[in-house]
Amino acid sequence: MSTANLSLLLNYLNATLTPDNMRWMASQLAKQADLQERSLKPYTIEEIDAMIDEAEAEIAAGKGTPHEEVMREWDEEIARMEVEEFEIAEAV
Repeated sequence: MSTANLSLLLNYLNATLTPDNMRWMASQLAKQADLQERSLKPYTIEEIDAMIDEAEAEIAAGKGTPHEEVMREWDEEIARMEVEEFEIAEAV
C-alpha cells in the first residue's frame, strides 16, 4: 500500500476511533506484524542441512511410508471421493 493510501487510512482511523480503540488496534497490528515476520523468516543453510540429515536418518532407520504405499492410499482416497460425489449427484 502506498504511503498516501496509508496516510488516508490513518486520518480516517484517527477521526473515527476512540483512544482505547486506537490502542487496541495498535496492539493487534503489532501482534500480527510479529507473526508475519516470524513466519517469513528464511531458513539458514545449517537449518536446511539439519532437516535433510534428519530425513535421511529416518529413511535409513526404515521410518516413513514408501512411495508405493502413499500412492496406493491416495488412489483409494480419490476413488472413495469419486463414489461419494457420484452418490450425491444421484441423490440430487
